Amino acid sequence: MSYDLIVIGGGPAGYVGAIRAAQLGKHVALIERERPGGTCLHWGCIPTKSLLRSAELYQQIQHADAFGIQVGNIKVDFSKVIQRSRGIAERLTKGIEFLFKKHKIEHITGTGTVTAPGHVSFQPVYGAVQTLSAKHILLATGAKPRLLPLLPVDGACVLTSREAMVLPEAPRSIVIIGAGAIGVEFAYFFNAFGSQVTLVEILPQILPQEDEEIAVELAKQFSRSGIRILTETRLEQAHVSDVGVKLGLSGKTSETIETEKVLLAIGLEANLAEAIGSDLKLDLDGGYVKTDARYQTSIPGLFAAGDVSGPPWLAHVASYEAIQAVEGMFANRTPHKATIFPSCIYCQPQVASVGLNEKKARELKKNYRVGKFPFFSLGKALAAGDNSGFVKILFGEPGGEILGAHIIGAEATELISEVNLGMTLSATRDHIISTLHAHPTLAEALAEAAAASVGEAIHL
Repeated sequence: MSYDLIVIGGGPAGYVGAIRAAQLGKHVALIERERPGGTCLHWGCIPTKSLLRSAELYQQIQHADAFGIQVGNIKVDFSKVIQRSRGIAERLTKGIEFLFKKHKIEHITGTGTVTAPGHVSFQPVYGAVQTLSAKHILLATGAKPRLLPLLPVDGACVLTSREAMVLPEAPRSIVIIGAGAIGVEFAYFFNAFGSQVTLVEILPQILPQEDEEIAVELAKQFSRSGIRILTETRLEQAHVSDVGVKLGLSGKTSETIETEKVLLAIGLEANLAEAIGSDLKLDLDGGYVKTDARYQTSIPGLFAAGDVSGPPWLAHVASYEAIQAVEGMFANRTPHKATIFPSCIYCQPQVASVGLNEKKARELKKNYRVGKFPFFSLGKALAAGDNSGFVKILFGEPGGEILGAHIIGAEATELISEVNLGMTLSATRDHIISTLHAHPTLAEALAEAAAASVGEAIHL
């Protein structure tokens, strides 16, 4: 059973890489122990966005009176909120399975292990172990939630994101350990549906990878919504009982908290347990697979893409890397690494960024200007009743090149694409200013922020 490419893992790196190879006329097999789509489709990006949309709509209805709309008693069927998210994941999964058939990709359900260069041992769900061979193997096994030995996951009181998104009802109280993207999204979701939420972060700010001003603004918005935020605080003790969890915290805040649920959102680790045979030496970097400029690992013919090779743990970066790796294998093209990519967080208000934040710009000794524009000065934002937050863009001097952008507010995750495209095309501040932005739109804030960096904003 020989192939041009064997892909291990069916997430955003694996299935996209398999499809691209098939488009290039290659005979492809993909091994995935579950249905295709990976964590992103089944337990991450897609179902969480469905959950967050339900939370957002619920909050909007609660404030309908401000728009002149009277509503009666609002009821939430939490089970339907969960069912809708699972239904969307199922629909998209069927779409990927259709694409596999369309492109004649052999989809194998089971566990794949690289046993030697060019060879994969395959353990099907039923039956004996088989051996597959290919000149090229793409490792795309992704990552899994990082756990705390102090607080073992039991699926009842102590959760990862996987268990959190299928709870039968919103908990009365929940402590979320870790205030990165996953932590803040779930904090917003559970708070919207009435849970008492405490967000614990060991570093000085929530969203540690984001610009400081963005993190401060989100913390203000969360606090107004009733979310308790504890930064520079670590978990020291934990006791799980039949009714909840007692946590001992220390640091900037030292206290004992009792809560019904705890959600661990402290990052990810590479999913490698069964992917590499014990006889193989695979070079790692901080626990993640180390690759060269062509995405090849230390094992000849074995390539890796996506979360298994480390941060930024973004589905769109994983897909990009897989395409680059496959085109380097089969299309005689020089692969590229992802250097300009957006980060998007879908709580309310939304957060999105690309490029350098101010802290990083200072570390790199960049000479830069900042342009900021608040949404409360924008007609579209006021008309939509969602005018919190701002746009912040960093421009290099003296040329005005775009170094980075940071947005917090309505549709931030959509707005960031304009700046991302601009950076990819080496656009400057003048290009943004001279581009006609439709009125009234939220995108006008980008042009106003660019103009503000040189004191030329019209509505500020």
